[in-house]
Amino acid sequence: MKKHVKSKNAAVVKFADIQIVDNQQFRKDLAALIADNCRLSALFLLPRSGQNLILAAVSDDSDATIQLFATPCQKEFASLTPDVPQAHWFEREINELHGIEMPGHPWLKPIRFVPKDNGKSEVLPGVTNYFEVSGEEIHEVAVGPVHAGVIEPGHFRFQCHGEKVLHLEIELGYQHRGIERALLRSQPHQNLRLIEVAAGDSTIAHTTAHAMLLESLHCLKTDKNAELVRGVALELERMANHTGDLGALAGDVGFLPTASYCGRIRGDILNTTAVICGNRFGRGLIRPGGVSYTVDKALVATLLERLALIEADLKSAIGLIWSTPSVVARFEETGNVSKEDALAIGLVGPAGRASGLPVDIRCSHPFGAYKQHKPELPVGRNGDVFWRARIRWLELKESVRLIRAMLAEIDNAVVAPAYSSPAAADSIAVALTEGWRGEVCHVAVTDKSGGLAAYKVIDPSFHNWYGLALALRNQEISDFPLCNKSFNLSYCGHDL
Repeated sequence: MKKHVKSKNAAVVKFADIQIVDNQQFRKDLAALIADNCRLSALFLLPRSGQNLILAAVSDDSDATIQLFATPCQKEFASLTPDVPQAHWFEREINELHGIEMPGHPWLKPIRFVPKDNGKSEVLPGVTNYFEVSGEEIHEVAVGPVHAGVIEPGHFRFQCHGEKVLHLEIELGYQHRGIERALLRSQPHQNLRLIEVAAGDSTIAHTTAHAMLLESLHCLKTDKNAELVRGVALELERMANHTGDLGALAGDVGFLPTASYCGRIRGDILNTTAVICGNRFGRGLIRPGGVSYTVDKALVATLLERLALIEADLKSAIGLIWSTPSVVARFEETGNVSKEDALAIGLVGPAGRASGLPVDIRCSHPFGAYKQHKPELPVGRNGDVFWRARIRWLELKESVRLIRAMLAEIDNAVVAPAYSSPAAADSIAVALTEGWRGEVCHVAVTDKSGGLAAYKVIDPSFHNWYGLALALRNQEISDFPLCNKSFNLSYCGHDL
């Protein structure tokens, strides 16, 4: 395997230093890295110097590095997926956006919308072919894209034999907003607002990654206190969503005590974020160079008081799950995703950890406050609903500990000054954070004047939607709501 440039989290690399290898060498090197327990964090097509390149960003947890390398791409590119299953969703996206044919891909179809006329126009999601199973007593169940309540739109096509699900195909794209394209047209201050709503329940995770990129490209120094505030906000975001999910899982099995309490406690956690910045989702808090709000000792004391009340309520409400055998029994052995399958498709976050993968960017590629405050990493065994729920509970308790430790070190975090320095020209940077769903990856490429030439966003849902499909195989169709909520993936975070 050739030696490729190795970068650190959010470090700037001159694009000229990236090795461009032929297609065969690219395939060989990528397969070797993935076989060595690295992860494919990003794979996308990049127009550069009059040619199209396919660029790979491969994360290596063993030495906290990100390997970057590229290969030329013509109108046809032999699929990597047979050798590197983690590439399957990325390749479908490349085909969708750029019309590149990929012979050898097992199911080459768009993941968001259906292009036509060589990508110059598009038709609505759902106007496509679906995988079909045939045979005696086989039937098909279609769910969505319109769902009850406030669920975002997505379509689920089940191939069933009786009540048993043989295959689930997930059709997304109904939330496609063209955010990545808009980032190249907007001004930096507008981009921050777009990033904040890339996945609304992961505002802190995405804006932190975006800020890290700009700080590296513009050589901005971040105050330690600001990094601590970011860490507190990220853990509050994790707590709010894990609490909501555990309550929803309880609701899906009809266990109303936990379901009722968790809805209220989630609100208390969101309101704690609002105490810091005035917004329950943390919008407006993070900016390149630091944060937008002052956090002094008085505010720290208020946050600690609220955290103590939240912790007590969480133990009372969620503890009921583990002491109720009927709830635990319903979670166990439902929606299993094996460690082998999780590794093959590249599951991240709590879903990956529930299947036995020790993956967490806070530990493997530490950033900001996590360079001093690393979490204890819970890892499950058989990747079922029980472990996807249990991991959330263990992470909740760890988030409380981390927040207390970070708050204890804050000494008057102040508003970051505005910046006007130019960005590094002809460069690339990759920023990784650990959102509550898992790895968030942002890639920025600049042109010769320091302007944005490309910007790629990979939400953890991009890695994990196929994991939900695997979880439903050989399950009862009535298990779908429970399995779906145990992943709780983002539609809009996927449909960028």
